[in-house]
Amino acid sequence: MLCANIVLKNNYIANNYKINKNQTQLIMKKIALLLILLNASFLFAQKDVSGVVKDNTGNTLPGVNIIEKGTQNGVSTDSDGSYKIKVKEGATLVFSYVGFSKLEKAVSAAVMNVVLSEEGGQNLDEVVVTGTRTAPRSNTTSALPIDVLSSKDLTSTGQLTFDKALQYKIPSFNTVQTPVNDATSLLDPYEIRNMGPSRTLILINGKRKNMSSLLYTQTSPGRGETGSDISAIPTDAIERVEILRDGASAQYGSDAIAGVMNIILKKNTNYGSVTLRTGVTSEGDGEMIGVSLNNGSTVGDRGFVNYTIDFSKVNLANRPGKVDAAAEANGNTGFGAPLADVQAFLAKYPDAGNINGSPETAAAKFLVNGGINYTENTQLYYNAAYVYKKVNSFANYRTPYWRTLNDYPYLLDLFGDGVNASSYVGYVPTFTGDLNDYNATVGYKSVKNDWNTDVSLTTGGNKQTYTVSNSHNRSKDDNGDFIYGGSTPITFRPGGTSFNHIVGNLDISKVLSDKVSIGFGSEFRTENFEIIAGDEASYVGIGADSFQGNTPENSGKFNRYNLGGYFDLAYDVTKDFLINGTVRYEDYSDFGGATVWKLSSRYKFLEDKITLRGSLSTGFRAPSLHQIYTQKSQSSFQAGGAIVVTGLINNVSSAARQNGIQKLDAEKSKNLTLGFGLKPSKNFSFTLDYYNIKVKDRVLLSNEIAFELDQAGDPTNQQSFFVNGMDTKTSGLDIVANYKDIQLGEGKLGLNFSGNYTFVNERDGAVKDPQSVKNLTGALAGQTIIDATQEALLFTSRPRFKYILGGNYEIGKFDFSLNNTVFGPTKFKNAGMSDDLRIEFLTKVVTDLGVTFSATEKLTIALNVNNLLNVLPEWKFKAENAAGTALINNAVGIKEQSDLITFNQRYSQMTYDGYHFSQLGTMFNVSLNYKF
Repeated sequence: MLCANIVLKNNYIANNYKINKNQTQLIMKKIALLLILLNASFLFAQKDVSGVVKDNTGNTLPGVNIIEKGTQNGVSTDSDGSYKIKVKEGATLVFSYVGFSKLEKAVSAAVMNVVLSEEGGQNLDEVVVTGTRTAPRSNTTSALPIDVLSSKDLTSTGQLTFDKALQYKIPSFNTVQTPVNDATSLLDPYEIRNMGPSRTLILINGKRKNMSSLLYTQTSPGRGETGSDISAIPTDAIERVEILRDGASAQYGSDAIAGVMNIILKKNTNYGSVTLRTGVTSEGDGEMIGVSLNNGSTVGDRGFVNYTIDFSKVNLANRPGKVDAAAEANGNTGFGAPLADVQAFLAKYPDAGNINGSPETAAAKFLVNGGINYTENTQLYYNAAYVYKKVNSFANYRTPYWRTLNDYPYLLDLFGDGVNASSYVGYVPTFTGDLNDYNATVGYKSVKNDWNTDVSLTTGGNKQTYTVSNSHNRSKDDNGDFIYGGSTPITFRPGGTSFNHIVGNLDISKVLSDKVSIGFGSEFRTENFEIIAGDEASYVGIGADSFQGNTPENSGKFNRYNLGGYFDLAYDVTKDFLINGTVRYEDYSDFGGATVWKLSSRYKFLEDKITLRGSLSTGFRAPSLHQIYTQKSQSSFQAGGAIVVTGLINNVSSAARQNGIQKLDAEKSKNLTLGFGLKPSKNFSFTLDYYNIKVKDRVLLSNEIAFELDQAGDPTNQQSFFVNGMDTKTSGLDIVANYKDIQLGEGKLGLNFSGNYTFVNERDGAVKDPQSVKNLTGALAGQTIIDATQEALLFTSRPRFKYILGGNYEIGKFDFSLNNTVFGPTKFKNAGMSDDLRIEFLTKVVTDLGVTFSATEKLTIALNVNNLLNVLPEWKFKAENAAGTALINNAVGIKEQSDLITFNQRYSQMTYDGYHFSQLGTMFNVSLNYKF
């Protein structure tokens, strides 16, 4: 403006006082020289200021906003409360943090440490933006239960990926690797409150993240579900995570029946850091190495950018069981092979060549988060991420008595020397998965006349393609001749899946008065799902051994769109009494509309020391495109060691119509949450929340149903399908308690306890078998879409309770942490086993130790020993009745049952269908973090 005013003044003089051309040029030169000198003086007058911001109890404050007064130049404190900013000479810094009094301080030194005073005498733990569409509130004044985890909380676990860090921080969150790897090795199913991965909505900076393209079809926890790949998010890019443990479909739309996870990305610009990580299991395998860079920078004096680059590699960790020879030879549980042949092979290979555990994984992750403040009231923001993962895993080893030379003589050429039968010792098909995941958001925020407007566009996608090697196509034609025989390929491209979405959001809010604030907005979303066809040899006949490819008939591209709108009203009846209500309507192009609502409230008393809160809401979840359109052949393990190929037909196919299978409808839910919180002092807090969730018309993947008989009169042509199969009810209790800053000697001790206990998680009413299944007669009668095995996977395959008890002690340059995670019992009703028995994984305690040493202000060294005491899953048979008790006491009978569910002890540690925590034992991890 100074330059513009001077130039305008000069033009006025030249035009009105007839100054000649030479005089005008002389004046312009002087002005240019003056501007150069002014700019130079400005540049040389800038200085760096750094420091630490704390509250009046000595705790550092992350996320404090620091602005150079009168400018848009600003930064925020990092997780340690530190900041660094470049300002002009004589500048004044403004420090602000919600819940604390604003502080202005003139720059007087290169290092300025600041203490902020609290407003109203209460220390504000966190400010949360999740769970409301009106003004953000503190975690202590929210009407809803919200967990807040900082980046420090996540990294302190020593876990390599974000999802595994949550496993040991959030009691109601559960995830574990599936026992059988192939496609499910690319990401593990997770869930909150035992509701499946598709019922927790994942947000990044408040915007919907894309789902994975993978649909879990294995007989393991998460069957029939899909969810977002949260393991793809680099932990070092996360500032904090807000987890809303309450139904939130009214605020955010589909998929939020169990809750919402909002991942807030780092935006610091005052420092960068590089982290080197390495680790190994106590067995000497599973070696891990990784490097991560997080850095930030200001963009001019109005913007910022923060970015993360993360590379990691984890080697195979193998935990096979010792295979039982008698069971392998047994015709009921094994292959009916000569015992001598089996014993000869197992003498050389006691694990039968099986490789199961944690697969080899390599990952590259890139993420950027930024924004530009055009004016004090307008901002452009953006974030983007790209992740590539490659996973190598193995199918079950095909032993020479399983795939015999008598049945497949050409195997001697493919996997032997072609001459000597003894050279053929079987083969193990390998599975390689390539995953690409991306998401990006660009948006614009403005404040005008106290109206807050946020407009954004988000895109994201996930693509997975597969390669099967060291295998063959063993199919025969109708005449009994091999289709390929010895000319079969041994490497196949069975195809894959792809999913992407584009989301547009408009969110508007305003604080109308000190009592009323409103929010309203809309969302448009288009989704695209693709099943990618495999090469011909991967699907012809029964396809590639171990993993059949997608046929062209079952492949294709599918899409839909939906439009939704919401209105949110928050009314502070008094400063202590809050009422919040939301209503939402969404309309989907493929199945119609849904209207849902939510009402929540909070009341504080005794000077905010006690808080009562509760919510009542309805919700919905649209069936995913994966569930509507997936159609494929799949391999399944059955009793007796057999792996059979069955079909999955989709709900819009002619086969579904012929079999009387109806189109899918949306799930509907009712959520009730009641809780209270205690905060008698700044250092102690306690919350207790009861939840009750009822889901109607839950979308499930059915059992294989036979709709016809073969010539011998036996059921054949078994097919599974998705169906609105049952109503369910879930209730439980969440507990969170923290006591911090306990003076102990020269250091400070912090204690924390959190837990989740499930009261009820079960079917509500009868299974909703389609009428066509009910009408089956004769040898086909008695079938049901959901049996005891499927119900166990749905309701009891996650711990009944889970508690986390931990403490951390800070003294000098050291920080010690000790956490104990109690995994309660889980129950399985494994396929093929007696109806008189169940499997129960026993309650176990996993102990994690962490030691952090701040060698210098810039260098930190951390050692984590996860599962310090080498605790492994342990299961036992439990009787359902007197017949079950008799079977347990029958050594021969119970041994046969054990062989059935472990594939003859190949999966002795976890059973074939699942388990409840890592089977790798003790893991050692070391990391070095350097700030610059």
